[in-house]
Amino acid sequence: MEYHLVYQLFPRSFGINNEIKSVIECFEKNYESIKSPDNNLSSDGVLKVISKDLEALNFRVEKSKLTNDKIKVPVLFGINNRIDKFFDADAVSADGKIVIEVKAGRGYRNNQFLKDIFQACMMPNVEFLVIAVRNHYHNSDDFKSIFQFLETLYISGR
Repeated sequence: MEYHLVYQLFPRSFGINNEIKSVIECFEKNYESIKSPDNNLSSDGVLKVISKDLEALNFRVEKSKLTNDKIKVPVLFGINNRIDKFFDADAVSADGKIVIEVKAGRGYRNNQFLKDIFQACMMPNVEFLVIAVRNHYHNSDDFKSIFQFLETLYISGR
């Protein structure tokens, strides 16, 4: 089976803006190096491949799982504006409006995409969440499965 880069913006009644198109182009430019099942990269591996292109767009990108290399996005503030709660993101635009999460294996099977959606909803400035998942993972298509889930959510109108 031939795999291609596929993407969908939700709700489907919106068009893709220039900032999101630029993020998509980072994946398109590097597709041969990251596509599944030809490349069995981890999430960190995919992020490493596209990081320079994202940084050229002024994104902060997680460098490693070390505490100082993670991208912490504050979600709850306390006394004297102290950060009481934050969530980690794989990449965040300079203005904080776009969050990127790369999932090379746990995207659908472990419902990680639902956690990513919840966390992005809690981030005060976020307008767009990009969830990058594999087309092929253990004989399933994570993109298709997540697409169907989100399509059902938006069509339900709830």
